[in-house]
Amino acid sequence: MVSVQGLGLHHSGNYLFRDVNFTIKKDDKVGLVGKNGAGKSTLLKILSKEITFFEGNVVTEGNITIGFLKQDLDFVKGRTVWNETMQAFEQINAWKDELEEVNHQLATRTDYESDAYSDLIQKMTELNDLLMNHDAYNLECYVEKVLFGLGFKADDFHKITDEFSGGWRMRIELAKLLLQKNDLMLLDEPTNHLDMESIIWLENFLKDYNGAIVLVSHDKQFMTAVCNRTFDVNNKKVDDYKANYSKYLVMREERREKLSQAKKNQDAEIKQMEDNINKFRASATKASFAQSLIKKLEKIERIEIDNEDVSKFNIRFVQSVVPGKVVFEAEKLGKAYGQKQIFDDVDFFVQRGDRIALLGQNGQGKTTLAKILAGEIKDHSGNWTLGHNVNIGYFAQNQEEVLTPDKTVLQEAEDSATEETRPRVRDLLGSFLFQGEDVTKKTKVLSGGERNRLALCKLLLRPFNTLIMDEPTNHLDIQSKEIIKLALQKFEGTLIVISHDREFLQGLCDKIFEFRDGKMKEFLGNIDEYLEFRQKESIREISAEKAKLHGEEAKVEQPKKEEKPVEKETSTNSGFVSKEQKAVLNKIKKVEEKISELETKVSEFEAQFTKSNPSDETLEQYNKTKEELDLALQEWEYLSEQTS
Repeated sequence: MVSVQGLGLHHSGNYLFRDVNFTIKKDDKVGLVGKNGAGKSTLLKILSKEITFFEGNVVTEGNITIGFLKQDLDFVKGRTVWNETMQAFEQINAWKDELEEVNHQLATRTDYESDAYSDLIQKMTELNDLLMNHDAYNLECYVEKVLFGLGFKADDFHKITDEFSGGWRMRIELAKLLLQKNDLMLLDEPTNHLDMESIIWLENFLKDYNGAIVLVSHDKQFMTAVCNRTFDVNNKKVDDYKANYSKYLVMREERREKLSQAKKNQDAEIKQMEDNINKFRASATKASFAQSLIKKLEKIERIEIDNEDVSKFNIRFVQSVVPGKVVFEAEKLGKAYGQKQIFDDVDFFVQRGDRIALLGQNGQGKTTLAKILAGEIKDHSGNWTLGHNVNIGYFAQNQEEVLTPDKTVLQEAEDSATEETRPRVRDLLGSFLFQGEDVTKKTKVLSGGERNRLALCKLLLRPFNTLIMDEPTNHLDIQSKEIIKLALQKFEGTLIVISHDREFLQGLCDKIFEFRDGKMKEFLGNIDEYLEFRQKESIREISAEKAKLHGEEAKVEQPKKEEKPVEKETSTNSGFVSKEQKAVLNKIKKVEEKISELETKVSEFEAQFTKSNPSDETLEQYNKTKEELDLALQEWEYLSEQTS
């Protein structure tokens, strides 16, 4: 479908790509991977024909259509979400307008026997056939499906797009692209503005997409699920792995081992040539031989291997003093901006050592709560208290707000260092890929990924016992994300993190605070357990939204008013819980431990009875233990009924 032949791209003689060749077929779903700056986004622009100044050829087969998700938006003001999304069907809309005009003429003209009237009937038939072939009369169903999947509510459909933030408007742009059903779809970080539920929906949509896809993403789980090929963009070339991302990692490691051996052989050959050049260049009789070796040496294409082993980066967040048992406690906490209530009546407490993920749709209050706890927002309703000896390290989502524009990278880092960590500044900057002259760059010229890496480096230079991190992986490449995750896993303090990256949160958090519809609920469990629960709930919610849109009864079983099945999970490992339920669950846990101990004692007594006759005292102890066990089982049954 698309063939790239001898592709080269350079600026002032410095090549970004050189002699790149590959072919993309109809069912290929290709993931582009590589470090920031390797050229992934540039390659997408070349495939979309947005960039035309390159060497070689990009040949497309027939009249294939190509869709490209761009970061710059160009909406017509005054359109509703629904009307803007319907712009995806430009050709179908044109056919509909034309058919409407033809039908109008057929209804108003009276020259039924004329050739012109016959031509109109023929045109009407052709247009109807085109619309039927393109399933034009079911477009509304497709639009609903995509908008709901990307997180819009029925009430949003008829709101003006101007009312929405840039992130939500980007979702509209993505919806339009998905609905166009292009032969080739190019996606540059499509999950950037999506919450976790929408990412999972998009993942499933793309897996079933009837066309080719080339995408750039730093979400490893998303890439593994969607892609069946992986292009590794590195060292001015593109290595093609016919495998998804997880299999690519295994294949790449095998290739790296072979490449490493080849590099050792090449290095030995180069050293031998350099020794001979130094040996013979001063000799009158061997000077010409030395010159030929120099020319040969210059022509050797050096083997380069990117170092991507993150385990060698022994990076740790410095732990400060041990805080009190309670780190944060909030009661009836709320925040509004003008007339818009973000969340209200929120109660929670965070204990020392908790590792909590804040999840929920964009705009529900996750960042707002993080800023309140970090002391950035002081105007709120309700109360919250900070525990004893709590030292907070805060990573803000928008790093331009916390970096001084005219300071260099090195100055920013040194200003954050303590006397103890100052000697480590340059080493830490190097670990975050700021090497050589990079440390002299002004922060105002840094890319989004560079700002994030610098802000993370600054956090490592001061001691904290509580970290609040708002989207720490934004703009980071996969290697940088792995470095941060390893450091956070080693951190022994309290962690509160906002992230939509499932893989990043796996093994990092064991408790979820979910923000939804102006409220916050606590979920006891890890990210996989939460997503399993949320997937079932999402089906119910989308069904309810569809029913609301069409004024129908929701075709899902609705819980009775007096019941709260979502908030009364019987599992002690996962589920949303209230304060009262938490107390009950704690009691259940203690009773279960007691039951286990008593059952062990009973078994030990009974084992003794098989060996010898028990004494009266032993029998009395046995019967007493059995009575305690019966009472404990009755208590467990009573407490369990309170959670059902």
